[in-house]
Amino acid sequence: MTFKINIAEKEKTWKVESDSESFIGKSLGDKIDGKDISQELAEYQFQIKGASDIAGFPHKEDEEGTQLRRVLLTKGWGMHKRPKKEGKKKVSTPNGFRKRKTVRGKVISDKTVQINYYRKTGK
Repeated sequence: MTFKINIAEKEKTWKVESDSESFIGKSLGDKIDGKDISQELAEYQFQIKGASDIAGFPHKEDEEGTQLRRVLLTKGWGMHKRPKKEGKKKVSTPNGFRKRKTVRGKVISDKTVQINYYRKTGK
């Protein structure tokens, strides 16, 4: 399985593809060595910040496991859009607004397509 990998730094983002199976079983927030991604990145260390599955559902760090779940979200993570009834007005998400969304657990599985990394240390 090919993983699409986004490596973010403060000012730049790199896009890499990898066929390595070493990502399966890792969780969001884990630190990995760059040699797991590619030999050119061997001297760097990365932290997993996010991921998406085949259908585009995001992985959520609060949810355990690899399966899909429907969670009730309030302001914050995943709630940056306004409700449809608000239209194109410049209105922030109203207080008390909640929405049920589908998310996947924090463990990377064979259903994961995209993994987002943040560069922690290195040269």
